[in-house]
Amino acid sequence: MIFHYLKYFLFHVVGIAAFAAFVGGGEWITAGLVGILAFYIVGDAISGDDTSTPEFGHPGILTAQLWMALPLLTAIVFASVWSVCDTDVLGFGAQIQALTGYDAVSARDNANPWHHVSGFFLTFLMIGIVGTITAHELTHRTWDPVSMMVGRWLLAFSFDTGFSIEHVYGHHRYVSTTEDPATAPRGRNVYFHMIASTIKGNISAWKIEQRRLKRAGKGVFSLANVYLRGQLLSLALIAAAWAMGGWQATLYFVVCAVAAKFLLELVNYMEHYGMVRNPQLPVQPRHSWNTNKRISSWSMFNLTRHSHHHAQGEVPYQDLKPFPDAPMMIGGYLATMIVAAIPPLWHKLMTPKVLEWDEKYASEEEKILAQQANAKSGIAGLQRG
Repeated sequence: MIFHYLKYFLFHVVGIAAFAAFVGGGEWITAGLVGILAFYIVGDAISGDDTSTPEFGHPGILTAQLWMALPLLTAIVFASVWSVCDTDVLGFGAQIQALTGYDAVSARDNANPWHHVSGFFLTFLMIGIVGTITAHELTHRTWDPVSMMVGRWLLAFSFDTGFSIEHVYGHHRYVSTTEDPATAPRGRNVYFHMIASTIKGNISAWKIEQRRLKRAGKGVFSLANVYLRGQLLSLALIAAAWAMGGWQATLYFVVCAVAAKFLLELVNYMEHYGMVRNPQLPVQPRHSWNTNKRISSWSMFNLTRHSHHHAQGEVPYQDLKPFPDAPMMIGGYLATMIVAAIPPLWHKLMTPKVLEWDEKYASEEEKILAQQANAKSGIAGLQRG
């Protein structure tokens, strides 16, 4: 049914809306940010769950939809950086006016600082949604060099090409254990987790690549090093920002990229918070927080079906099952991210869910690990539980 192909184009509609907001400039940037936030939060709240499992006879269309994220994100970030430049880089504004009659340069130049703040939030949100989410799917396709290339370029926008190494070969092996940098133990502050997971994740990626090169008989400090090559991609983007608008444009892009990386770690935090698992046993759907909210699922390439993804990481997004009996997040992805960013609210809402997980989902061995985690958590509700 053609609808099941078309629903994933909601992703591209969101990206195009963000690009249009930057072209509109000024108050349109703020309106774009508010509109996209409302689309996800209100849309998930009123549209219910998607538990459909259609079969797709033309998977190439679905892969092409993923690849389209790279030109889309490039356009969004270009327009965003252009919005803080003093000159009309590449005559972009002039071209917009010639095509539409709209004076984009004048709208940009009349923007106030608060609109640039909105632009910052909109940019790192789009790097996360259009870039990281798509790259997450693509870099699991280790057998497909085109998908890997597109995915790594998308990750370069958040200075996180090491994710393509650590996530696939580290996180998926150690998820929900103390060995996994991305799994937040019970009671951990989300902002501490962003920093700790970033540092430990990069160290893990470096060590994994180091071991690979050693087995292949190649030097660590060479172009054979995928981790180092990834840093060159991010440096190329920084150089492009410098060429567009000097130090101001560069600083703006770097701050947006770092914020997008922290956004990923916020997502890691909420996807696996408080989970425990014996690393000797296979990963099961119960070891990830799941959600089937319709808007999040359709416009995030089923990232929401995280329980199945971790049980079978090689399954493409369109074939992931909803697992309605898996442990469920507070709400859709964006709503849960906002709650996770407010630690007192997060712990108030998640403590009952974690205790429910212990009772309903944990194996006998995991119940012991959970009791130990609760005792160390510093969260009174968990320690009483």
